[in-house]
Amino acid sequence: MKIPIFIIGKMDEDATLTNFKVLYVVTQLCGLTMIILVSCWVGIHLGGVGGTANPKLEFNWHPLFMTIGLIFLYGNSILVYRGFRNVRKKTLKFAHAGIHLTAFVLTVIALITVFDSHNLPVPPIPNMYSLHSWIGMGAVIVFGLQYVAGFTAYLAPGWRQALKVAYMPLHIYFGLFGFVLAIASALMGITEKALFSISDYSSFSSSGVMANSLGCLYVIFGALVVYLVTEGSYKRKPLPEDAVLLTGVNE
Repeated sequence: MKIPIFIIGKMDEDATLTNFKVLYVVTQLCGLTMIILVSCWVGIHLGGVGGTANPKLEFNWHPLFMTIGLIFLYGNSILVYRGFRNVRKKTLKFAHAGIHLTAFVLTVIALITVFDSHNLPVPPIPNMYSLHSWIGMGAVIVFGLQYVAGFTAYLAPGWRQALKVAYMPLHIYFGLFGFVLAIASALMGITEKALFSISDYSSFSSSGVMANSLGCLYVIFGALVVYLVTEGSYKRKPLPEDAVLLTGVNE
């Protein structure tokens, strides 16, 4: 007996959704492992964290908060529309903006700690001389501009619908661009810190291996996020109530 086409289509859709769920869970596990690993690296091998009285230890907040904010939370804010596909789009907009805001706050704190760690020692250490700092600051600037533009376009009133539709491809592209920049900067930063702080790095020391493993997790997490958000078959399908959001009726 020939199986109706709509049944085949439903089976394919279910299989696609199952694949997405599996990869989404793997992505979250990878991200959580990444946070645990950077916490262990900072706590066990870099001496823990501290305040302005100890600039060297204050610096250690930088890799921790950047990993949580500009990588893990940034990646999840990008995925929120696909990860929670059965939630109203208006709710997802606020979640997207809220996660971004939390990531931005952590990023600002991380930047303060790294500038303190350079400016407070005697003699002070020069700022913004490395490629890591250039790429990292670029990622922060792109992230910040994206947040402001996205908030004014999709949450604050004023933009006409045609402009919102026209801007959306740019918002998606530069969101991913900033995320990839953050991953690239993290890889440079962890390499730089390992070379400066691990005297036996070339001897496959536990600290060096942990740093390299963390870098690999950055790459895997980043690759999974980019794939999940760019794979067309994983795109969230609009809910009936989303039409209300687009037209503005009853809002």
